[in-house]
Amino acid sequence: MRWDNLVENTREAGTGTLFAADAVTTRTFDTPEFRGITFHEIRARSIVNRVPGASRMPFEWTVNPYRGCTHACVYCFARKTHSYLDLDTGLGFDSQIVVKINAPELLRRELASSRWHGAHIAMGTNVDCYQRAEGRYRLMPGIIATLRDHANPFSILTKGTLMLRDLELLKQAAEVTEVGISVSVGFVDPELWRTVEPGTPSPERRLDVVRTLSENGIDCGVLMAPVIPFLGDQPDQLRATVRAIADAGASSVTPLVLHLRPGAREWFMQWVAQHHPQLVPRYQQIYADGAYAPTWYQRTITRRVHELAAEFGIGPARRGEARRISVRQERLDRQSPPDGPGSTQLTLL
Repeated sequence: MRWDNLVENTREAGTGTLFAADAVTTRTFDTPEFRGITFHEIRARSIVNRVPGASRMPFEWTVNPYRGCTHACVYCFARKTHSYLDLDTGLGFDSQIVVKINAPELLRRELASSRWHGAHIAMGTNVDCYQRAEGRYRLMPGIIATLRDHANPFSILTKGTLMLRDLELLKQAAEVTEVGISVSVGFVDPELWRTVEPGTPSPERRLDVVRTLSENGIDCGVLMAPVIPFLGDQPDQLRATVRAIADAGASSVTPLVLHLRPGAREWFMQWVAQHHPQLVPRYQQIYADGAYAPTWYQRTITRRVHELAAEFGIGPARRGEARRISVRQERLDRQSPPDGPGSTQLTLL
């Protein structure tokens, strides 16, 4: 693997090596939930990453404690990043997981720097920070505690149910800063889920996360993503999904049509050819101009979902007021959880 060639943008908008090539420890675990998965443990040199200026993302800074994802979503746009390591963007992305084991301590150091001014940090925007690996490595409690202690606004997007393990930390953080939580549920069709998102918790279990967060006073929106053309975009399918989202108590629903970037496109089309060969020409046509479906199609889906959301009483997202605290006093009042690995297990069904 090209460990020594892997680079990421740093806060100073330059580039630097993500970690030293001799600082990689490779592990496998002979337990059912991790069988067939290889973990590459690294000590990263930076953890707060600037989003490239050309990105469509509505945020500037991210924290990604993992690379690769055992959720194994066939459409995942992050697959291309594994090619930077000379790793396969198909099965390799699903089973070769890079773990930045020093992420919590590194984040604490970077947020304490005089160069950091408390900008919003987004998590789960590349690969899922609550994938199965998090059950063993327990990086997120230390990350959330650090953001809480610095009253630094942040958001989390996940398909994982393990986030509920950190519910108390999320509640503490929400008391002192702006916390945005979104769960990704693109459809509720069980057959589609089993084939296109084989490593994720079921849509029903994800909606249970939304319900639990709402019951605990934490607004949780749903990113209805992806809406998959020809497989998950029929009126009855959209209605069933939005109804389930509303029943779970989501504060908002935001549809996002499937997009197929290089790396993901090849893997997804291979999946289509295997499971729905009759649809291959239709996908080639609708994505003929690039990674995104035609604008008219995206607008049609968005309009339908918004109409259904209004019908089922899902209002717009509510943005809470961030309350700054004395970071020094907070550190005295609260003891952060340990950053090291633990043994919590995440079940999928």
